Amino acid sequence: MSSTPVLLDNAQTQARSEALKDKIFPAMLVGMLGLALLYAAGFSDIAPLHNTAHDGRHSASFPCH
Repeated sequence: MSSTPVLLDNAQTQARSEALKDKIFPAMLVGMLGLALLYAAGFSDIAPLHNTAHDGRHSASFPCH
């Protein structure tokens, strides 16, 4: 038997793993940034900013009071 198919499988697995990392990390980063901005806007003392975050929570069917 030849070891070439095993090497190809390992290379393919590694390529898929790297591709998955390249997609998941930015998605998680953007999600965390979005949550941080929503959290900051929700506790803002600026009324229009707070009200916008409040309305956004209601439009997402998220109970807030």
